Amino acid sequence: MARIIGVANQKGGVGKTTTAINLAASLAILEYRTLLVDADPQANSTTGVGFDLQNITKSLYDCMVNEAEAKDVVLKTAIPHLDLIPSHIDLVGAEIEMISYPNRELVLKKILEAISDNYDFIIIDCSPSLGLITVNALTAADSVVIPVQTEFFALEGLGKLLNTVKIVQNRLNTDLKIEGILMTMYDGRLRLCNQVVSEVRRHFEDMVFSSIIHRNTRLSEAPSFGKPVILYDAESKGAVNYLNLAKEILQKNNMTKIRQEDKVIE
Repeated sequence: MARIIGVANQKGGVGKTTTAINLAASLAILEYRTLLVDADPQANSTTGVGFDLQNITKSLYDCMVNEAEAKDVVLKTAIPHLDLIPSHIDLVGAEIEMISYPNRELVLKKILEAISDNYDFIIIDCSPSLGLITVNALTAADSVVIPVQTEFFALEGLGKLLNTVKIVQNRLNTDLKIEGILMTMYDGRLRLCNQVVSEVRRHFEDMVFSSIIHRNTRLSEAPSFGKPVILYDAESKGAVNYLNLAKEILQKNNMTKIRQEDKVIE
């Protein structure tokens, strides 16, 4: 049974899709069977792992609206252990088309339940809104990672998202946890960045990940080559940051594997 993690923040430009792609890729590199679900109509996670949208014949939209089975939509990526359910611009209309569905908040949960046993992790890239698709993602998820940019308005909108999480916890998914708040686009040379990190840690304490994502050119370039940063430049700061995040999540959930070569031979 997979651990399902949503990556959500209704504020755009905070590194949400970058986090979804690179967290999923890092878990796959660590040999955990991982599925990346692109639940954002902009489909940036889909192109960011190397797919041309013109060649996508079935997407998450078909699962949610046309009752296609998830296993028929899943694509293999260039990274071993990493699969993708792609998105499509059609997903914009899904919220309107689903409005009359009974239990419309549970559609994604049912889709993922059918394939959950095939994976260790399912990472959902949510759209930058708090609409029905994001509510579906939070209802399906075990936990949520919240990327927050280290800038002046960092805490703006965070309260609204945490409020949405609380509503989902109360009404739809009592088991939903906050996996952690992730500080992104950090530049240690700027006093403001350090002040924002201190402020967020003071407010939210243990909810904030130890791992911080630094501003990194290679991290910004990687999506234009259709690659997660770990494939584009494995030694870059961005790749190391996301690998550390993946390891932190594994440790937090007691899921660290003991590899054959790590075992003590008596």
